[in-house]
Amino acid sequence: MSHDVDRRSFLKGTLRSGGAIAAGLASAGVATGLGHEERILLAQLAKEKDPAKAGTPNKEGAGAAMPQGKIGDLAMSRLICGGNLIGGWAHSRDLIYSSRLFKAYNTDEKIMETLQLCEEHGVNAILTNPVSGGVINRYWRERGGKIQWICEAHPKPEDFKTDIRENLDRGAALMYIQGGEADRLFKNGQLDLIAKTVAFIKENGVPAGVGAHALEVVAACEEKGVNPDFYVKTLHSNDYWSAKRDDQTQDVISNGADNYWCLEPEKTIEFMKTVAKPWVAFKVMAAGAIHPKKGFRHAFENGADFVCAGMFDFQVAEDAAMAVEILADLKRDRPWQA
Repeated sequence: MSHDVDRRSFLKGTLRSGGAIAAGLASAGVATGLGHEERILLAQLAKEKDPAKAGTPNKEGAGAAMPQGKIGDLAMSRLICGGNLIGGWAHSRDLIYSSRLFKAYNTDEKIMETLQLCEEHGVNAILTNPVSGGVINRYWRERGGKIQWICEAHPKPEDFKTDIRENLDRGAALMYIQGGEADRLFKNGQLDLIAKTVAFIKENGVPAGVGAHALEVVAACEEKGVNPDFYVKTLHSNDYWSAKRDDQTQDVISNGADNYWCLEPEKTIEFMKTVAKPWVAFKVMAAGAIHPKKGFRHAFENGADFVCAGMFDFQVAEDAAMAVEILADLKRDRPWQA
C-alpha cells in the first residue's frame, strides 16, 4: 500500500473520530509526517467542540432544520450557495491557475450533483452569473430540481434590458446588479442606471437587488430612493492572515492584490442597522481565508439576513450543518429584515 493511501486513510479516520482524537494525535507528534495542509486540518479539528455534529444528515429529512427568510414573496434559505466556484471566477490571489482548476473539477455533472446536495441539505437558492444559467436549467429539467436562481445583472448604458429579459425567460427568480458592476457604475456617476435597472427588474415581477463591495453604493441607493428589494453587500472581519494591509487604500474593484472585499466592515455593520431591507452578505469567508464557522457567525450576528457562500460538493453538508447550528444560537442587534 502506498504512503499516499495510508495518509488518506489516516486523515479519513481522524475526521470521523472527532476533535479529541485529532488533538491527541497532534500533541503526540503522530502528524509529523503529514503535509502542511494536513497538519492545519488536524489543528482545526482539535479546536472543534464536536465536529461529528457537522456530518452529513440522512437524505430523508435532510435540510429540514435550515431556517428561511423571505425576499418579496419567495422563501429563501438563510444559507445561499454562491456561484464563483462553479463559474470560473474564483478568487486566487497569486495562484493564477485556481479558476481553471475549479472549472475543470466542476463539470456540468458535478455542478448538478452540488445543486442536488444543496437542496437535500435545505439550501434552496444559488446566486450566480448568467453564464451558469444553462446548467441550472439542465438541473431543473433532468433532475427535477427546484433550487431558486438569483441571477446577476450587468447593465450597460446602451442596453440594460435585453439581458434581464433573457435571464428572466430562463427562470431567474430574483435579479440583482452584480457588486463589481454597481461599484463601477456608482464610481462613474451612473447611479441613475442603477435605479433604472432596479425599476425594470421590478416591472417584470421579480425582486430586484443591488450588490456592492463599497458601502457608499448602498448609502447612495438609500439616500436617493433607488429602493431595491434587497442588498447583496460584502462583510468579513479583518483578522485573517492575508487581510488588507494599512498601506492598501484602493477600493475593492481596483485592488490588484485580491485580498480584501469589505474595506469598512465596522461601518457596514453600523450602517446596515439603519436599512430596513433584506441583506445578503457575501465574501463572509474572505474568499476562503476565514473558516465558515467563524465567517457565518460573524455575518449573521452582525445583521446579515442571508449568507452567500461558495461551496464545493464536499463542503455542502458541513456548511449547511454549521449554518443551522449558528442560527439556533445567535445574538444580534439588527432585527431580521427577511
